[in-house]
Amino acid sequence: MSLLEVRKLTRSFYGIHALGGVDLRVEAHRITGLIGPNGAGKTTLFNCITGVVAPDSGTVLFGGRDITGWRPDRISSVGLVRTFQIARGFPRLSVYENLLLFGDRQPGERASAALMRSTAALRRESELVDRAFAVASRLNLVRALNDPASSLSGGQKKLLEIGRVLMARPQLILLDEPVAGVNPSLTREIAAHLRSLVDDGLSVLLIEHHMDTIAQLCDHVVVLAEGKNLAEGSFEALSRNESVQEAYMGRKRQIL
Repeated sequence: MSLLEVRKLTRSFYGIHALGGVDLRVEAHRITGLIGPNGAGKTTLFNCITGVVAPDSGTVLFGGRDITGWRPDRISSVGLVRTFQIARGFPRLSVYENLLLFGDRQPGERASAALMRSTAALRRESELVDRAFAVASRLNLVRALNDPASSLSGGQKKLLEIGRVLMARPQLILLDEPVAGVNPSLTREIAAHLRSLVDDGLSVLLIEHHMDTIAQLCDHVVVLAEGKNLAEGSFEALSRNESVQEAYMGRKRQIL
């Protein structure tokens, strides 16, 4: 059984079809790429899967459970967490504070726990502190822990975005262009982190226009065009697919 399965998902905006019956399967413990030209519906698909936008029809299954139309926080709580094209967070807070905020089971979310400061609440706060430091260490962000998020480079903000989702203890991470606008050195570093996370048992669904990254990382690639499935398979096979070439650049030109 696939970890994530999308069946016949549709979504329209003001009569324009953004998704026209998309099917998608994501297997556990591998990196699946989602590619396609601008306007293909990739981000809309992410939004529908993660509850940001409700689909008009179709089904989203995660771990065999129907999560179609769930609220984003409920979807995140069962282990499906996403990033956004533009890194989100709190720019005036430090890297450390941003990581802490996105930890799961926050004791301060309930007024009684925040005021009483019970032993259990203090223990959980200590666990979150340890986890934030471990995530920062893994992503090479320790030196920036006390820096405001606004002072980070574009690549570091992408790393912080990955750290944010790791704090939620996900099973599947949906990444929306994690290396867009990032310099080549940090692009390679982010790619290495993603492969390491999958080696440790996580799964990744990845939107990216950087084809070298897709070729390097993805075990399986799905192509969307005009809100519909166009092709899927290995990146090597898709790079020779005439329909994929035409969707990107016109006939007889490859996407590499």
